[in-house]
Amino acid sequence: MQDWNVVISVYQDGFRRALRGLRDLGPIARSAYHNVLVMKADDPVAALATIEQRTLANTALYDALSRVAPATRCFDFQSSDEFMQNAKSLVLQWAPDLAGRSFHVRLHRRGGRHEPHAQDVERALDDAVLEATQQAGQPGRVSFTDPDAVIAIDTVDGRAGLALWKREDLARYHLLRPD
Repeated sequence: MQDWNVVISVYQDGFRRALRGLRDLGPIARSAYHNVLVMKADDPVAALATIEQRTLANTALYDALSRVAPATRCFDFQSSDEFMQNAKSLVLQWAPDLAGRSFHVRLHRRGGRHEPHAQDVERALDDAVLEATQQAGQPGRVSFTDPDAVIAIDTVDGRAGLALWKREDLARYHLLRPD
């Protein structure tokens, strides 16, 4: 599935339970990567909320799911440079929401070339947001301990999905687990 907007990580032997429990939310498929499913949802955040509700009633489903990563913004890319250019452009759109707040960027990569390394990408995007918030007169700060927000980026081969999750979202949705 090439046009996914939700990445779901499952625990070992959780594929069947996850597929059965989630298939009515939208097209869902195994990716080429170990314990990773991809889904196309009409509303990825609503799909996350529905998945959270289902896990409350179905502990077997909860036990199958490691992480659910809805993407509010997606793009396809052919190279590392194209990825960085598109990711930076999208992340900078969130700079006003991060002004004066603590945050960090977290990248989960699957497939494709891994150059530059995930930590270098995260640092470059953190720095871009820091510079933008500084120029706006309300500097943000990078924090990995109880941040106000996390920018989560997931890639599967040549597609990336991004989302900005605030502290309230992270507390509400236990399956987000961006770190």
